[in-house]
Amino acid sequence: MAATNKLTDHKVKAIKPAEKVTKHADGGGMYLHVTPAGAKLWRMAYRMDGKQQTASFGAYPAVGLADARVLRDQLRHKLAMGEPLKTPEQLQSLQKNITLTDACATYWGARQDVTEGYRTKAVNCLARHIEPILGKRMMRELTRTDVLDALKPMDAKGLHDFVRKARMWLSEVFEWATEHEYCEINPCKLIRPEKAFGKTPTQSYASLEITEVPAFMQRLDVEAELQSVLACRLLALTWTRTGELRKMKWAEIEGDVWRIPAANMKLRRDHIVPLSRQAMAIIETLRERSRGGEYVFPNDRRDDRPMSENSVLYLIHRMGYKGKMTGHGMRSVGSTWANERGFSPDAIERQLAHVPADKVRGAYNRAEFLPERRAMLQAFADWLMPG
Repeated sequence: MAATNKLTDHKVKAIKPAEKVTKHADGGGMYLHVTPAGAKLWRMAYRMDGKQQTASFGAYPAVGLADARVLRDQLRHKLAMGEPLKTPEQLQSLQKNITLTDACATYWGARQDVTEGYRTKAVNCLARHIEPILGKRMMRELTRTDVLDALKPMDAKGLHDFVRKARMWLSEVFEWATEHEYCEINPCKLIRPEKAFGKTPTQSYASLEITEVPAFMQRLDVEAELQSVLACRLLALTWTRTGELRKMKWAEIEGDVWRIPAANMKLRRDHIVPLSRQAMAIIETLRERSRGGEYVFPNDRRDDRPMSENSVLYLIHRMGYKGKMTGHGMRSVGSTWANERGFSPDAIERQLAHVPADKVRGAYNRAEFLPERRAMLQAFADWLMPG
């Protein structure tokens, strides 16, 4: 007789997803079904009326190893006693009973395509704001009104942007739940953020007037902290955000193009930045200074980490521009300059990585207006750093 109880909690936790579905037997017909996306599902193979069938006992960790074994043994007992069994579809009813807290833990625990920081932010948000209200409720019971009532307190506190993220992260959990038959609909899709929630006033970043920019760039020449100076110049030449620039890696530079991965972008869409001659010259200087790490702008103490997020801002403050200019203000300078010179508004918006409201995720083309964007950034570089 084949051995049973081959798995342990430690083994189950340690199992990593592979490129294809993998099965890990526990014995008695039960096994752990692991998908490439990282979902871990308890299943049991058995025969009924001479036909091979599969029962589903739920997803790990919502259904633990010990619980899955109890369900397996109950099913085996019924088979041995010849008791009438429900259909395979009815046997999966256990899988449909899962609380929101367990669903959140299972879904976000299995995500392998996001950074640890992003995952932590999503998990903490749902644990703090949503789970205290809905956590013990079954996913299949939750309605649009339930979800909206849980989100409204965030909106009432003025967390207008954050409540939209909470809805998005919760919607992902419901999408996963519908795929695994824990619920039939995703109530988050029935909530229209623009009508349900307030709107945060647009934040205005300090930025210089166009006529003040040449003096600012000349002032950079006398600063001693070369890496911060080069970062500030490259920020101005690329119209990127400070967070995107400081995480720049050598592997992302392909000739005179910088390909920013979606994980580093505010809107989680990858972005192409054409590099002007002046930008390429700065990159070559940085390459000569490189200590061999993956980051173009490494941390002063550790090459495996990017430079501090405030390095550019502190440089601007030391130069005497506190309250007058910020790293983000460079984007405003570029946009103003390009608009005044008649460049296409579409090209400007794409270079700033602003996605039009009528563009769905699948239709967004990261390379749109690339030739015009290249010409625009080169003309801007020639104006900003002539010679």
